[in-house]
Amino acid sequence: MFKTEICDILGIEYPIILGGMIWVGRSELVAAVSDAGGLGLLGAGGMSIPEIEQDLEEVRQKTRKPFGVNIPLVRPDAEDLIQASIQAGASVISTSAGSPKRYTQKIKDQGVKTIHVAFNVAGARKSAEAGVDVVVVEGFEAGGHNGVDEMTTMAMVPQAVREVDVPVVAAGGICDGKGFVAALALGAKGVQMGTRFIATHESAPHPNVKEAVLNVKDNGTCITGRTLAGPTRAVKNKLSEMILEAEKQGTSPEELLEMIGEGRSIKACVEGDCDEGTVYCGQIGGCVDTIKSAREVIEETIAEARTIIEGLQPMVRA
Repeated sequence: MFKTEICDILGIEYPIILGGMIWVGRSELVAAVSDAGGLGLLGAGGMSIPEIEQDLEEVRQKTRKPFGVNIPLVRPDAEDLIQASIQAGASVISTSAGSPKRYTQKIKDQGVKTIHVAFNVAGARKSAEAGVDVVVVEGFEAGGHNGVDEMTTMAMVPQAVREVDVPVVAAGGICDGKGFVAALALGAKGVQMGTRFIATHESAPHPNVKEAVLNVKDNGTCITGRTLAGPTRAVKNKLSEMILEAEKQGTSPEELLEMIGEGRSIKACVEGDCDEGTVYCGQIGGCVDTIKSAREVIEETIAEARTIIEGLQPMVRA
């Protein structure tokens, strides 16, 4: 058993959180992660209020364990999404891409736990000052939207732990027991995993996306969007090559946005076009080579972590 403060705060068995992934973390995966002892987070970034309500109703039908919702604060209707999520039964609200001060106290006043995702130590400090219950620090190796400071998980976690007085969860580059133990060694009280949960039976994206993650090698992802809303890590493909070349040529943000168009993540995750669509994936994708159930991911992570720690003890005694 790996029980940390995260477990007590969030009411979960294992300190493992599902990253709030758009088009990936829908009801089936959320329920599966929570039911297996972790914390499932609905990736509500691209969802409407009726969709959130429907998905959370399905989650409630599948598990009695705690679950939550991740809401990017850049959404103009973020407050409405938060309220709808709470009314639909979420016991945790995870926020990202915005100021943690905006809604944290309002959420806590309703008896709901709060998490905020930070991309540097200053962001972790602001999250703690805002009163969040848990701060997730996400390294630059993570898939999806990343911080402009390009801080890695290994470097950021111990600095964040030193600076804040709330439990820190490590995210980015973690997919198994080895990463779990490393995070604990750095001072984190738990982990948040995204890429590993994409390649599960319960995840929502098109099978082509899962296959793309399985085929990723160590250098199979890249960062685009530095000139747009911010750096984004995804699988290298025809789309990413086009974007990188345009950025190299000095294409203006306006021209680049027009060139890319809308709905590229939908094109991949919903339609299955992994050449013209965006396939968010972290660098740890090179270690993911099998589709498993969410329960297998969690239980194998914990079992491997226990084995690793037991294997290290003789070295300490020596």
